[in-house]
Amino acid sequence: MKIDALRAFNDNYIWAITEQNQLSVVDPGDAQPVLDFIRQTGLELRSILVTHHHGDHVGGIEALLAAHSVPVFGPHCENIRQISEAVNDGDEIDIFCGSTSKPITFRVISVPGHTRGHIAYYHAPALFCGDTLFGAGCGRLFEGTPAQMLESLDKLADLPDDTRVFCAHEYTQNNLRFAQTVEPDNNALALRVSRVAALRAEDTPTVPSLLIEERATNPFLRVRTHSVRDAVSRFSGEELTQDTEVFARLRAWRNDF
Repeated sequence: MKIDALRAFNDNYIWAITEQNQLSVVDPGDAQPVLDFIRQTGLELRSILVTHHHGDHVGGIEALLAAHSVPVFGPHCENIRQISEAVNDGDEIDIFCGSTSKPITFRVISVPGHTRGHIAYYHAPALFCGDTLFGAGCGRLFEGTPAQMLESLDKLADLPDDTRVFCAHEYTQNNLRFAQTVEPDNNALALRVSRVAALRAEDTPTVPSLLIEERATNPFLRVRTHSVRDAVSRFSGEELTQDTEVFARLRAWRNDF
């Protein structure tokens, strides 16, 4: 399985999954990068995976379906009219089913928070998590609650260390600036800041990241550590003891950063 990043808009990534001459794409907010990729590679589009309903993730589906009749997998409880295969937590899908390529099975993980029905797709070691988990950050809570988002992030954090986090946006560098404000003495974080700065200087994507690195440097996966809890308490001006409250205040801090 090979995975390519197709750039869209200012900072989106559409993920192109290929096996032999077969292609599946994740969150095609814009059809043109996908159509260009198909023309350049000669690959056959076999399926579309969607994590949530926002326009920068689904806006290109209609044009792709006009040129390619393929199944569209997506969350069962979100209003995305192009979905032909609605999926829920724990479902398994074969993205190249019926093709000449070997089947590749993804497990669906329910991760509400950014939106009410947000899902992720996992096939070890690849995790396609949309706008739930970012490099050194997490998505805003547009529809879900802090408790939902924390539970969703906990699910993803429990995946194996070598999980590769394919998120949908190039937000890592800005997220790291915030992370250093929260944990200025985190040595792993300082190393990541330097590495990411070098990548961005070359206009190279900073994702996928490794989950083991996210656990060491992403404050939203570290709300139970003393350093993050103390920093959020100081920022809030009161001692916080509940994990959900720490997460909620941390997310609000990031919103205004």
